[in-house]
Amino acid sequence: MYKIILLPGDGIGIEVTKSALSVMKTVAELFNVELEFEKHLIGGSSYDAYGEPLTKETLQACYNSDAVFLGAVGGYKWESLPHNLKPEAALLKLRKALGLFTNIRPAKIYKPLIDSSSLKKEVLSGVDFLVLRELTGGIYFGEPREFDANHGLNTMVYFKDEVERIAHMAFKIARERNNKVTSVDKANVLEVSQFWRNVVHQVHKEYEDVLLNDLYVDNAAMQIVHNPKQFDVILTSNLFGDILSDIAGMITGSLGMLPSASLGNKYALYEPVHGSAPDIAGQNKANPLAAIASVAMMFDYSFEMKKAASLINEAIVKTLEDGYRTVDIQSEGCKIVSTEKMTQIVITNFKELYHNQAIGLFTL
Repeated sequence: MYKIILLPGDGIGIEVTKSALSVMKTVAELFNVELEFEKHLIGGSSYDAYGEPLTKETLQACYNSDAVFLGAVGGYKWESLPHNLKPEAALLKLRKALGLFTNIRPAKIYKPLIDSSSLKKEVLSGVDFLVLRELTGGIYFGEPREFDANHGLNTMVYFKDEVERIAHMAFKIARERNNKVTSVDKANVLEVSQFWRNVVHQVHKEYEDVLLNDLYVDNAAMQIVHNPKQFDVILTSNLFGDILSDIAGMITGSLGMLPSASLGNKYALYEPVHGSAPDIAGQNKANPLAAIASVAMMFDYSFEMKKAASLINEAIVKTLEDGYRTVDIQSEGCKIVSTEKMTQIVITNFKELYHNQAIGLFTL
């Protein structure tokens, strides 16, 4: 039995978490795996209820989990709060507390959506890479940090073990893909980046079968737009990963399509990349596909159920190939459907793919 903590959060996070839960239950039923679910507040909803965006009770529940699924946090309502009480502070605290040092964001082009991007088809066709962002170090957590009327200060710091552990993760993942890691830094002007580069190259000595190259972050941003097919696994720091993963997301056409996994040595958290979208919250318009694809990553990385993960992704592709779209990815001649309807169609396709596979295995 696996225990999954659900943190719907704010805005459309509530709706897409509902979609994710429906898919999890379907997988559990078909693959005969027992899942236990427990729901908790986080972000703005937690602040409204308890005066803090992440309570000790919610954090303890996450400590007792096999995986955590998060919808989205934030919204206009809480923008004026102090930084430590903003909904986003809960996510930073949660990542740090659970030791989620690796954030994995796939950048993969769904063929039915290739026209949704602003880039040319020939540039996008075949794009399939991962951005591995270090998640618990760097400038977001470095001390000292302060500001007043005359100055602002943040500290970008990395320690050897922080760089080593995500570098090992990058090389191991690359071995299961196309054996190429691109480490992104700003070593020409930042000492912390030169340190990052040195440590990555030290770790690479244990993975000489994997090709390693270095790019400065400004060049990496240009290359993602110019020639994204050159990448397999991009390894980078917290700040640079935050920016580059969003660039990678937009070349695919919509942030509403992007899943993510945040992994540590013991805990794991899965969430769609998109925000809480308060302007469409509660209207049954949100795109659930990123949340559903995040569920696929959960079954892959946390539960080692790669076949279930593969079938979820195949169901998403079939749904898109059949012309179904939510408003954020609509195109000429498509069939616009609601959040709930899109979820139902994906589940129907998942069941069909599962049963077709079962019949095929039986007849062999």
